[in-house]
Amino acid sequence: MERELARLILDYSRPVEAGETLLVQAEMEAWPLLRELHREALARGAYPLLRMAYPGEEAEFLERAGAWLERVPEVERALVAASDAFVRVLAPSDPFAASGIDGERLARHRRAWGALRPPHGRRTLTLWPTAGLAAMAGMSQPAYRRLVRGAFFLDRPDPAAAWRALSKAQARLIRRLEGVRELRIQAAGTDLRMRVEGRRWVNSDGRSNFPSGEVYTAPLEDSVEGEVRFDLPILAGGRWVRGVRLVFKAGRVVEASAEEGNAYLQALLATDAGARGVGELGIGTNFGLERGTGLVLLDEKIGGTVHLALGQAYAATGGTNRSAVHRDLIVDLRRGGVLTADGEVVQEDGRFNEGWFVWPG
Repeated sequence: MERELARLILDYSRPVEAGETLLVQAEMEAWPLLRELHREALARGAYPLLRMAYPGEEAEFLERAGAWLERVPEVERALVAASDAFVRVLAPSDPFAASGIDGERLARHRRAWGALRPPHGRRTLTLWPTAGLAAMAGMSQPAYRRLVRGAFFLDRPDPAAAWRALSKAQARLIRRLEGVRELRIQAAGTDLRMRVEGRRWVNSDGRSNFPSGEVYTAPLEDSVEGEVRFDLPILAGGRWVRGVRLVFKAGRVVEASAEEGNAYLQALLATDAGARGVGELGIGTNFGLERGTGLVLLDEKIGGTVHLALGQAYAATGGTNRSAVHRDLIVDLRRGGVLTADGEVVQEDGRFNEGWFVWPG
């Protein structure tokens, strides 16, 4: 799997050319993929620079760092600036390693280090199936590996062609959404409205996130109104966050609670002024993913779900909300939920209505 995935990343998701520098960051458990990325980058004439962290290194830094918690050294900035392409591989041996770190300390780190990332068009976030991620999802390692393999379309005869087909299907969905003024999300505990006129929709087809399968935009900053309950649990800051309920008025969170992980949620909202605004609305289109795993990179792409991100908006959407955070939270529409656009049903019970989107799988 590692050779197939490395080739797919460097041929489709984040291509590199001769003379370019590829920066790859991952925990050591992803070494099979890192080895193949190193080999494949060299074969293309690119220079691969691997930054491997030992298990728990990030959590240890968050716990022990003094001034560096809120100070980004110049060498880190220079490394990112000098890299032509950046691939970050999520491969934690222990996804819960940071669970003991105080939420306020996490927020301080986010404020300082949140901007240290290459711009869209130069970076890809991906994953490698580890025993820790499998356990987090409540799955055996072989079952989790099969899920991840399918999410990358590596079970298809031509994975790159399958991604291009999904990209075309999502482009058709975007053409329908571009003229929409207002979106409404209704589900158990949820009735939320927002305006999106004049905003750009982005086709997330496996470039910046890999795997992918979503289209997203940023709602008008003062337009989000109503109540929403996010029913898919996620792992954030090394801890479970479940049963999040938010109330919005004029685009801002005015009430917030979580059945689990409430302290993390409150610290997140206190990060900065923009953390209480919405930076993204996304619609999942990957119907090859059928179950939640706790990993946002996968779960926000599930066909039949929508997600909101608190915090930073992506420039490509035209959104103007600014924050050191970007925290995605997911609503599952597959159990009676409805998404409407200017009163027209886009999807119901997680299934798209005719004329909106056809899964090419």
